[in-house]
Amino acid sequence: MVSAGLSQPSSTRLLADKLATATVARLADEGATTRVVTYELRDYAQDVMNNMLTGFASPRLETMIEAVTAADGLIAVTPIFTTSYSGLFKTFFDVIDNRSLTDQPVLIGATAGTARHSLALDYALRPMFTYLHAVVVPTSVFAASEDWGSGDGRVDSRLATLPARIERAAGELTTLVAASDRSSRVPDPFELPAGFNPAGVSPAGVGRAR
Repeated sequence: MVSAGLSQPSSTRLLADKLATATVARLADEGATTRVVTYELRDYAQDVMNNMLTGFASPRLETMIEAVTAADGLIAVTPIFTTSYSGLFKTFFDVIDNRSLTDQPVLIGATAGTARHSLALDYALRPMFTYLHAVVVPTSVFAASEDWGSGDGRVDSRLATLPARIERAAGELTTLVAASDRSSRVPDPFELPAGFNPAGVSPAGVGRAR
């Protein structure tokens, strides 16, 4: 789970926690044991910026990146500033390899003071994760200030309440995470990048005479 909240306490972290709790409960119903690792990006802000400037990740940032990219599923939540995700949120996903989230199930969420920013999930966050080849669940979850007192989850208006949206998104993420094997994969340190084939070597690794 990656939270880009800046304040403490943070409504962004609160939404991320609620999404994680709902997903873990759904996975438990499926008989799955889940381990959630939470990263507050504000704690890594200097590391992320140094990586952007130098091209090298610090050991603590490298550990975080490896955990995020190897997970069976990702919950990513950001505050909305000036109609889009926070700069820290975007910069973190800029410094990771753009192939490292391929096929990873992702649940996206966002918070803001007003519901007028809710479309940022579909015109900013969803396209970014699609570019990274992640599998973004259909339901994204936005929480404005007034949503935190929006009821018990019953659909009693044109839009579902926040608890109902959380449960629906958690169910969609659960389906994808339950089928994921990302966390059990053991990376091959000698694996060549996709599409790379040294001259004179066949795809099977057998040299060809010239």
